[in-house]
Amino acid sequence: MGQAIALRFAAEGAALLLTDISGNRLVETVERIRAAYPAAHLESFRANVLDAGEVDALLGAATSLPPIDVLINVVGGLRGAMYASLLEIDDERWQQTMDLNLRATLLLTRRLVPGMRERGYGRIVNFSSISYAGEKGQSDYAAAKAAVVALTRSLAMELAPEININCVAPGLIETSVMERMETAVVDSFRNACALKRLGKPEEIAQAVLFLASEEASYITGEVLRVSGGRWPSL
Repeated sequence: MGQAIALRFAAEGAALLLTDISGNRLVETVERIRAAYPAAHLESFRANVLDAGEVDALLGAATSLPPIDVLINVVGGLRGAMYASLLEIDDERWQQTMDLNLRATLLLTRRLVPGMRERGYGRIVNFSSISYAGEKGQSDYAAAKAAVVALTRSLAMELAPEININCVAPGLIETSVMERMETAVVDSFRNACALKRLGKPEEIAQAVLFLASEEASYITGEVLRVSGGRWPSL
């Protein structure tokens, strides 16, 4: 999804600072952007954005870019089994899931908000999941994504009127995460969607572009589900 977002923003002429914990994935994204948009103003820096020191190094490396006015926090996921009951989730996994889905968003927002406020303008788009409303076998992930939503809504009130902050909540999107999922689970997601298909990364990118644009200038504190009509229910 991050790659699709970067390509979509490059198409709009945005100056980009890209990061990823995977150096290979980052290089692939940069190469795709360079091939499609040779004049793109782009810098990249491999970093683990869960580490405060690496976040500082990332932002310090952007020497040729204009000030950052738009922050897209597309980060999160699960390590280990995709589904586990609460009694199978130990303290280490619980904390790891919370950090993976919340800490990077917190660190980058803290670093970039002061500059946005000083300039009187900013857009932040966070990433939750439709699982934030509850998902069987994913109590840690759902709780972490609910925290992202709560953080988004809290900061929308704190950071207004200079900064708009919203949240995207994807359903199941055609990404590498599907490689870890059983076919029956993927089919159940597809069948639960009103549109009877999975989402594409490019469809997430369009939603993010809208929330980061002036077309969404009167929207803040919102959670936009991009899930084909799927919503978890008891």
